[in-house]
Amino acid sequence: MARPDDERAALLVWIKDTLRPEYGERPLKPRREPLHELISTILSQRTTHADEEAAYRELRTLGDWDAIIAAPVETVAHAIRRSNYPESKAPRIQATLAALRDSPGGYDLNFLRDLPVRNALKFLTDLPGVGIKTASLVLLFNFARPVFPVDTHVHRVTTRVGAIPKMGEQAAHRALLKLLPPDPAFLYELHVNLLRHGQRVCSWYDPKCGACVLRSRCDAHAQYGDGVPAWKG
Repeated sequence: MARPDDERAALLVWIKDTLRPEYGERPLKPRREPLHELISTILSQRTTHADEEAAYRELRTLGDWDAIIAAPVETVAHAIRRSNYPESKAPRIQATLAALRDSPGGYDLNFLRDLPVRNALKFLTDLPGVGIKTASLVLLFNFARPVFPVDTHVHRVTTRVGAIPKMGEQAAHRALLKLLPPDPAFLYELHVNLLRHGQRVCSWYDPKCGACVLRSRCDAHAQYGDGVPAWKG
């Protein structure tokens, strides 16, 4: 459904307010140190939270970051085997760590707190294997910067409801951030609760539309009723 930007922006505010009673208010506070967040986010792709945490714990048994860089890639892949696609994530993690080691700040990412957002995003996305979602998540979660991470759940829910038209995940970051207030607490709560909603209700296959608190204003439900097709994003 075609909507002007002001209507899309108002819809996102409504989504945030409607999801809060379902999933709670989410205060913005760092859950782990920045480099842990960065590496865990790489591990989390197409992986459950439990498996991501297990993979990170075993990765750290290999030693410090220098030791992980120096380890055979097969050893790193084995350590993170609980994460999906460990054979592709292992060299990415090693390359990212090596790039940080050789950067002026080394493994300390706290300088990102004061860097202009555009520059902070560029620094992170210039690292091997770090995309806009991972960079945005680190900046929002650890440093309360006004960016909005768009993972597969956020992308799916906001597209189905009609906050953004159908587009790729990369483009969705720009489209959604343009509509959202530059308020880190707002952005964090909306991100986390959209993720929960995508995991529990608005799933890839057979979404539970009858239990969805967003269905009254959802474009997909208006078009398909309770038979919303599988997501093909």
